[in-house]
Amino acid sequence: MTPAIAAVRADCAADPAGTLTFELTAPAPAPASVLLLRRRGAAGGRPGGTVRIPLSGSGPGRLRAVLPASTELSEGRWDAYVEEPGSETARTVEPGLRDLRALVDRSPDTGATSVSARVPYPTADGRLALRCWVRAPHAEAGAVVVGPAGMTVEGVLYGVAVGEGAAVEARLPGDRDRAHRFPLTPADGPPGAFAFTLPYGPPAEGPVDGAQLWQLWLVPAAGAPGVRISRILDDVWSRNKSFVYPTRAPAPGVLATPCYTADNDLCLRLEPGPADR
Repeated sequence: MTPAIAAVRADCAADPAGTLTFELTAPAPAPASVLLLRRRGAAGGRPGGTVRIPLSGSGPGRLRAVLPASTELSEGRWDAYVEEPGSETARTVEPGLRDLRALVDRSPDTGATSVSARVPYPTADGRLALRCWVRAPHAEAGAVVVGPAGMTVEGVLYGVAVGEGAAVEARLPGDRDRAHRFPLTPADGPPGAFAFTLPYGPPAEGPVDGAQLWQLWLVPAAGAPGVRISRILDDVWSRNKSFVYPTRAPAPGVLATPCYTADNDLCLRLEPGPADR
């Protein structure tokens, strides 16, 4: 049996198209080894839940794997391993240097019917993983301005055109009766550019007994399905702790804060607060 690679560390680099190159350090290149990407959770055992990328020697003690942007990866989190012939256990990969500057402020073709993005990142327990998104269509959030009475958001819509009756909806998951719609406003920029102002007052009118996370959806035209508003076209794999916005008090005892989820979806968080704020 060929001995497994004892320790693997990977540097990552991205190009503007989204192709990722992994440079792995190992004691010695092993013929026919592969970089194994496995989708996290039960989906990893289903068809399409694993992707194998050939490894080739790129220098003394180094292996290289290239993940083209055209390779299909389902939305989710993918863990990286090295798999060697004859080894019963795939080796986890530790994150090294990550040069992801080419992913910052990506601008896909405005005629694209779908948008995909993938960002290498270090997990909490020190492993290398990829966060992948596949959205068709997609509403990319841009600047978020926090005003005294509402939040103003700019962005670009991909995969579908803005038509008559276009609006943004704030939806409270689990409660179909609690949704509020507000019109889109004209915006300067590329085709598909949009803007809207979401006042805090209407969502805050109902009872706020605990934390509420209102999801924001762009409705491209009257009667059209909603498109989740997110920000995925850069090098940030999880925005919930790194993008922090000011809090406002739209009603006595209620606090409102724009925020992102761990999956980079834009939301409005409402929670109880001091009645005098």
